[in-house]
Amino acid sequence: MKTPIFMDHHSTTPVDPRVLTAMMPFFTEKFGNAASRNHSFGREAEQVVAQARGQIAHLIHCDLKEIIITSGATESNNIALKGIAEAYRDKGNHVITAVTEHKAILDTALRLEKQGMRVTYLPVHSDGLVDPGAVLAAITDQTILISIMIANNEIGVIHPIAQIGKIAKEKGVLFHTDAAQAAGKIPIDVNAMGIDLMSLSAHKMYGPKGVGALYVRKKNPRVRVAPLIDGGGQEGGIRSGTLNVPGIVGFGKACEIAEEEMEQEGARLARFRNRLQEIIWNGLDEVYLNGHPTERLPHNLNISFAYVEGESLLMAMNEVALSSGSACTTATPTPSYVLRALGIESDLAHSSIRFGLGRFNTEEEVEYVGRRVVETVKRLRLMSPLYEMFSV
Repeated sequence: MKTPIFMDHHSTTPVDPRVLTAMMPFFTEKFGNAASRNHSFGREAEQVVAQARGQIAHLIHCDLKEIIITSGATESNNIALKGIAEAYRDKGNHVITAVTEHKAILDTALRLEKQGMRVTYLPVHSDGLVDPGAVLAAITDQTILISIMIANNEIGVIHPIAQIGKIAKEKGVLFHTDAAQAAGKIPIDVNAMGIDLMSLSAHKMYGPKGVGALYVRKKNPRVRVAPLIDGGGQEGGIRSGTLNVPGIVGFGKACEIAEEEMEQEGARLARFRNRLQEIIWNGLDEVYLNGHPTERLPHNLNISFAYVEGESLLMAMNEVALSSGSACTTATPTPSYVLRALGIESDLAHSSIRFGLGRFNTEEEVEYVGRRVVETVKRLRLMSPLYEMFSV
């Protein structure tokens, strides 16, 4: 077993070697611009982009013409919210989202508020899930968009998207979802789930960084999106700019692999995740699972270790790449807004660690990390006067 060990797959994933193999020719040998249709280099690039678009579409059960290529989920989220707000301003000025969304949604929503839009930020239950009833109650005659992520990037909970999509359809409100963490990990069907727009990112599913997609429904209803970037009119005018052909090819291949291996991979990672949790639970007291125990991504585990600073635990285990539940600046440590939204006290929120298992992790690594966590937490607690008081 080699170190360092990577268990932060919510932040990014390594490019699958099969994805890299598919991409390589399009850097040097087949380097055409997909918009240059007047020669063979361009036509070949256009052809492989169409093939990749089909692979992306197949993963989420839509038509390839409904896939808009972007630089990633952050851009897709921006296009979805800002593009809908502009395109439908004559119909209303109200957007609904949730307090636990990714910053790419929350910061975009803040921008919309500065521009005169009204935004409702729904709370979540203590298990991290949005209540579909709260979504329904928040809808007004001015609501034009609901944006709720499929799966949370910190605690991995999977929201009741199909129920929310059904509500949106019944009320005639467009429904967007950020699927960056969910796509390729769990089955997604945009039609069965009532989704009108969806953001995707290649680097969260063993594809390259810097490429993603926005699904935009073309019928029942046909969704209009105002462009953020003007230029050459690529991607139906929604996202102008020269296409990143190697990245798109890699994205398509990553989607194809994910679709083929999702069920088997999900079961394996869930087994690894459960084993990791078992080791920690058997070895330590005062540890708490954050988020719903079952409605969660198979590779996610977010735990609070009472009487231990999350950052201290990370530094003491520098041979393992993990993520703290606390988003800290150098001057002022601030607990995760996601964990605080669950009602978790500040001290416990500061003690949280996110484990994100991935395709290339091994059973040996899981056993090693579990043991290291237990021994490191025990050692750090020996230096904690609060834990000493608790133990007496």
